[in-house]
Amino acid sequence: MPSANLPPRSGRQFSLKHGDYVAVVTELGASLRELAYQSKEVVCSWPADETAPCSNGRVLIPFPNRIADGAYTFGGTTYQLSIDEIERRNAIHGYGYRSYWELETLEDDRVTLSWRVPQISGYPFYLLVTADYRLTDDGLHLRITAANHGKQRAPWAFGLHPWFANGFDGYGDEIDGFNAQCRVTIPGDTHVTVDERLLPTGTEPVDGTKYDLREGQLLTQQPYDDAWTDLHHAADGTTTAEFERPDGLAVQVVGDESITSFQVCTGTGFPAFKHPSGVAIEPQTAYANAFNTGKDLIAIEPGDTASTSLLIHAEQR
Repeated sequence: MPSANLPPRSGRQFSLKHGDYVAVVTELGASLRELAYQSKEVVCSWPADETAPCSNGRVLIPFPNRIADGAYTFGGTTYQLSIDEIERRNAIHGYGYRSYWELETLEDDRVTLSWRVPQISGYPFYLLVTADYRLTDDGLHLRITAANHGKQRAPWAFGLHPWFANGFDGYGDEIDGFNAQCRVTIPGDTHVTVDERLLPTGTEPVDGTKYDLREGQLLTQQPYDDAWTDLHHAADGTTTAEFERPDGLAVQVVGDESITSFQVCTGTGFPAFKHPSGVAIEPQTAYANAFNTGKDLIAIEPGDTASTSLLIHAEQR
């Protein structure tokens, strides 16, 4: 018989609190399952015993988004990943979310987890990855660090997949109506064009198109499942996307200089039972198919590390 003492399917739940913020990070995948500000839901959460419906809160490593046919060549060797987006014949979102991570430290407002990449034939590189979540007065900080303990260079890209709650408590077609009342700002000059498999085919300027979100636009021209690049970075190297919903709650997603693109997904057309009540705004160090195109791909040398820092900040306007 199953043990009554088993933790939830997503593993231990690490609850953090600081000031106006509370968060829950899961042992499975080091995923951000909950984040709230002044008791308002900032990200779309899900029950701890269930699967994240649309990659909610997942850390996407060693690659975010898609790899065509799951195949790529790196360092003169061709590798084959499993195809887990069957209908489009793609590998998607990496492997980090599938494993239970090791707890390194836990405090009231901070948790650090680590994941050692297992022996995967399609990704045999020896990385040790740490995810450090910390709540402060200005929000949730996440720092991801990948250290190469192997003898060969390792291809690497990182993304985070938060779905920002639109304030609607429910499922179904009404979600898109609530999304249309939300304003999104993406500081990107360039839109990534894709084919029917959502694989990049090129880029285009956003000027004069529905993809020009640089000054902030209501999401009245859904659907979106798109990437923006050529991001504007401030003097300190950061780049900031923003999501503002009808009740005045505004959320900024701030990435360091390693963030080269944002992916936005409205979930339009998703089955009602799995459609999160909000919009995904995903900071990425590289967009789809980077293992094949090499665009913004990071190669970690043996003994070196790659790191990315993010901040999710909320405020009531």
